[in-house]
Amino acid sequence: MNGAGNDFIILNNLDGAIPETSLPQLARTLCERHLSIGADGLMVVAKPREGGDYRMIYLNSDGSAGEMCGNGARCICRYGYELGLTGETQRIETTAGLVTGTRIDRRNYRIRLNDPTVVRLDYPVDCRGAVYPGAYVELGSPGIPHAVIPVEGLAKKARDELFACGRALRYHSAYPKGANVNFCEVVGEDHVQILTYERGVEDFTYACGTGTGATVLALTLLGQVSGQNVRASMPGGTLYVTVEREGAQVRNLWLTGPTNMVCHGEITDEDLHL
Repeated sequence: MNGAGNDFIILNNLDGAIPETSLPQLARTLCERHLSIGADGLMVVAKPREGGDYRMIYLNSDGSAGEMCGNGARCICRYGYELGLTGETQRIETTAGLVTGTRIDRRNYRIRLNDPTVVRLDYPVDCRGAVYPGAYVELGSPGIPHAVIPVEGLAKKARDELFACGRALRYHSAYPKGANVNFCEVVGEDHVQILTYERGVEDFTYACGTGTGATVLALTLLGQVSGQNVRASMPGGTLYVTVEREGAQVRNLWLTGPTNMVCHGEITDEDLHL
């Protein structure tokens, strides 16, 4: 499946037939684009532990564990609905906390992202001789780390230059956990352009759901967008974010966008050694 170009392999492991200790190697093998199916990450549907409808285990393409994935959560909501695991509203257990999802129509789903647990709006960082007036946001607990880096003329910036900066910032000492790096620019009223370098993928992805939520949250709190159905354009498509606030406190962070069911079947990769 993919959500705005962020693509995933989804496995149903409700019966526990695949040992969870095997999942990192499984992710590394299956997500290699030239040697196997290829994807940004692997998602596994597992039995719930804390009252949710099911548990979502997420691994990046390098086999590292991810706390949560926003586009992945929207995709797994559709997967769960179409497999009859639950109804149109779902409660998904993730490492970063409970995520709720709602079916809008056949392809579009909305999720409530994990609550922000760290928000630093004035968090400048240096990269390759330049200082960016960035922000830093973590969603959920343990938090999904996101650097929000404004770049003027983002669409015209050389991709190799942004790639080098993204890689450097991803490992920057300002982010002890490492960070997903979201380059962004407000290009119109409630319209943001975003390009994300994702840790664990170690490259730009077509879209990043939690990165989009974190970016729009920061821009909303900085007064640069309204926070109401803000349009975020990425290489893989368009997502919409709404930030619900009560005074200075964020109550809900909603992410809405498309899903695409690409194929389903049986994995026969002969390089798997589980």
